[in-house]
Amino acid sequence: MPSYLIVANQTLSSPTLMAAVQERSVEGDAHFHVVVPATPITHALTWDEKEAEAAAAERLAGVLGRLQAMGADAAGEVGCADPVAAAQDAIRAVEVDEIILSTLPSGVSRWLGQDVPARLRRAVSVPVTVVTAKNGS
Repeated sequence: MPSYLIVANQTLSSPTLMAAVQERSVEGDAHFHVVVPATPITHALTWDEKEAEAAAAERLAGVLGRLQAMGADAAGEVGCADPVAAAQDAIRAVEVDEIILSTLPSGVSRWLGQDVPARLRRAVSVPVTVVTAKNGS
């Protein structure tokens, strides 16, 4: 059964990501492991790690429910704030055939500004596919 790692945060509910999941599910059984980096939620110049983890856990629960409602075999975890490190941590425990990195559009996405797609491709030995949410969702 093919296995996929989804790395996403704000775009977990995007139709673009759900379409990518459906494309991979069309061919039969597939397993999806979702890692949601606990990206800082900034308030002025500070952020609260517990708040970031709680927001990530809430998003994770929501996407796992949607994936399971689609009939997908899905599990997941909250990862560290750095999406590359979070993906590396996840694939130490879960064997995957492909990583699906879901981002906000260029100009809005911090991950694209930090060159996360290229950094992730250099850090792992499996294919990385980037899906970009349209209109920020």
